[in-house]
Amino acid sequence: MKKYALIIILFGFIFQTSAQQKIWSLEEAVNYALTNNLSVKQAELTTDLRNEDIVSAKGNRLPTLNASSSESFSFGSTINNENVRISRNRNSTSFGVASSVTLFNGFRNLNTVKQAELGHKASILDLEKMKNDISLNVVNFYLNILFSKENIKVALEQLQISKLQLNKAQQLVAEGVKPRSEVLDAEATLANDEEKLVTAQNNLDLSLLSLAHLLQISPKYFDVQDLKLNIKSPELKYKNTDAIFDKAVAEKPEIKSAELDVENAVLAIDIAKSLYYPSLSFGYNFSTFYGHTEGMPNQLSFMDQFEDNKSHNLNLSLNIPVFNGFKTKSGVSKANINSRLASYALDNEKLKLRETIERAYTDAKAALNQYIASEKSVLAQQESFKNSQDRYNLGAMTSFDFEQVRARLVSAQSNFINAKYNFVFKTKLLEFYYGIPIVLD
Repeated sequence: MKKYALIIILFGFIFQTSAQQKIWSLEEAVNYALTNNLSVKQAELTTDLRNEDIVSAKGNRLPTLNASSSESFSFGSTINNENVRISRNRNSTSFGVASSVTLFNGFRNLNTVKQAELGHKASILDLEKMKNDISLNVVNFYLNILFSKENIKVALEQLQISKLQLNKAQQLVAEGVKPRSEVLDAEATLANDEEKLVTAQNNLDLSLLSLAHLLQISPKYFDVQDLKLNIKSPELKYKNTDAIFDKAVAEKPEIKSAELDVENAVLAIDIAKSLYYPSLSFGYNFSTFYGHTEGMPNQLSFMDQFEDNKSHNLNLSLNIPVFNGFKTKSGVSKANINSRLASYALDNEKLKLRETIERAYTDAKAALNQYIASEKSVLAQQESFKNSQDRYNLGAMTSFDFEQVRARLVSAQSNFINAKYNFVFKTKLLEFYYGIPIVLD
């Protein structure tokens, strides 16, 4: 039953591979994520909102212009000079235009525009930071898929060896060279390797699912392009973290965004202080009024029946703040505190960046050492396995002892694969902080 189940799994895997609609390259996966990720789209809309803040802030410096119109009608009666009640109806129409402009308000409008521009720049940098994080996640998940595929290859190779081992054991038992227990041990080994292959396939499915979810697409018929990672000379390009940090602190968007927050906080102080200054504004109003009163002809003159009035009004307004319950003083104090908080936040971002780079550098060195050691180990275990396989085929080694050698080879192969992909990602991460785009060779 296990053999049939394994055949079904392998057939399903082959069928799924042949039916796939698209094989994704790393570049395609990264570009798709950066273009279609919902979080990226939301961040892009946030930058659009910040741009509208600039438009609104600049509009505060422009004159305002408002037009108005009204129509009224009244009816009733009144007592004339002869003490006679007469009917009197009145309708009127008025039009008006008003305009005003702020001439000076302590540079508040100017600084508000600067703040809006800084906010827009910061939103762009935040978007860039988000894209960087998504790109790193795509690369990491992509490498996990390649790692899982290599583990499947190892599992398939070991499964094939187990089948050969079982056939050889059956042959030796039939010839009377080995006891029946050798076949049982070989069958147990084959069953164990079949289970390992299923586990490796499940891990690959989960890795594919993780990347598909990150890309926010359906995982059905989803696969990635196989890459052969060539590590020609396993070494680190950088001797220490100083050069990496200096480059990163000058270019990384999270640092630039924090620096803009400091500038923004300084402007906030100036805006808060502007409430201490007098404000000066200029206004102009024009209005016209048309009225018509209906009454008894012998009671109202022509001028009483019709009115046509026009007026122009110019005004210059000066507002001098004297006392507002310490609100301005408190606002300035808060702005100063926020400025200090922004400075600390910038220092903290730099500290976090240095810690991240130093940790990445330490991890890269450890990955390099692990890669070198695991490469030596897998080469040694391969030679040991070849020698043991020859001895087992000649009947000079028990299946138990042979299985111990093979287990060490499988472990060494697994460690080597893990070390290889770990070393590649860690070194690419250092290059990323140095400003080099991540490309898998």
